[in-house]
Amino acid sequence: MFMNILANAIDALEESNQGRDFSEIEKFPNIITISTELSNDRKSVVIKFKDNGIGIPEETQSRIFDHLFTTKSSEKGTGLGLSISRQIIEEKHGGSLRCKSVVGEGTELAIAIPINM
Repeated sequence: MFMNILANAIDALEESNQGRDFSEIEKFPNIITISTELSNDRKSVVIKFKDNGIGIPEETQSRIFDHLFTTKSSEKGTGLGLSISRQIIEEKHGGSLRCKSVVGEGTELAIAIPINM
């Protein structure tokens, strides 16, 4: 699931580079940040994947975890990755997978996994 989320971030950054020349990319480079933290209630570990790509429109955000939904061409995506990732996180680990995105600013996917003590 981590590799799938990371691959989606890379794809988003590649898409955001279309139409940009090297000097523009050099001035405003693509960035993927991966961070970990404890949730506010200290009951879960939260892993965040954040990119500074093109972002996801609001109407698309509501569908990104749907089975077989993809915005990619058939050569690049099947629409299974985020759906399966969410299923594993929720059903196998009792966690959650959330998306926050702003068009033109980027996207953050956050995985929260309960800590069993």
